[in-house]
Amino acid sequence: MYIQIFKTKDDLNRVFTDRLKEIISEKGTITIALSGGSTPKSLFDYWAQLPEGEINWKKVKFFWGDERCVSPSDDESNYKMTKEHLFDFVPVPNENIFRIHGENDPGSEAVRYGKLLSGELETTNSVPSFDVLMLGMGDDGHTASIFPHEIILWDSPENCVTATHPVSGQRRVSLSGKVINAAKDIFFLVTGENKAEKVKEIIEQPDKAAEKYPAALVRPESGNLYWFLDTPAAKLLRHLTT
Repeated sequence: MYIQIFKTKDDLNRVFTDRLKEIISEKGTITIALSGGSTPKSLFDYWAQLPEGEINWKKVKFFWGDERCVSPSDDESNYKMTKEHLFDFVPVPNENIFRIHGENDPGSEAVRYGKLLSGELETTNSVPSFDVLMLGMGDDGHTASIFPHEIILWDSPENCVTATHPVSGQRRVSLSGKVINAAKDIFFLVTGENKAEKVKEIIEQPDKAAEKYPAALVRPESGNLYWFLDTPAAKLLRHLTT
């Protein structure tokens, strides 16, 4: 586990982008699973204003770690957020975009997307393996769309699962734990003081936290787990590093 703490979101965005460019230069073409939320939105805005050619978008294949079961034109859609903050501004080929069809029946879509991953990604021990997996974390300790009340979904034998938001009841399609942990490089991008308590628990008491929080179960087989935190999210950690 590697932890980096940043004073601003721009600093976080810049360092993550530099790492992404390194991975692209090493691999040629990469697969990346995106997350939703305010932190990725800031990152996408940062990418959108980069000088032309700084990232060769033809070499990036985009997937998602989870999606709300809504149409792609709905304001709740992770795909729509990515389109409006990134795809509308950079030359990503349509054939490089593999969205979760949130408008479809959740169960059928989980099966379809799971099969798509098996066909498009390299595999590690027969499990689809992303080159880069972006994750966020809710202040309840959820990640992707696996919430604490459905933590059992983490151990699903399937590539994708259907999940339910604990408050709204909204259906979601999410990667399962086995696909998450098969990724070659996993980046938790976590910002905001409201995340500080769970960040402290998960990093300082990982085994205890793993009984309660799906985010604590992120333990990639590669060992390449990066926590990119802003100062407010890291405020309760005993040993701050910048």
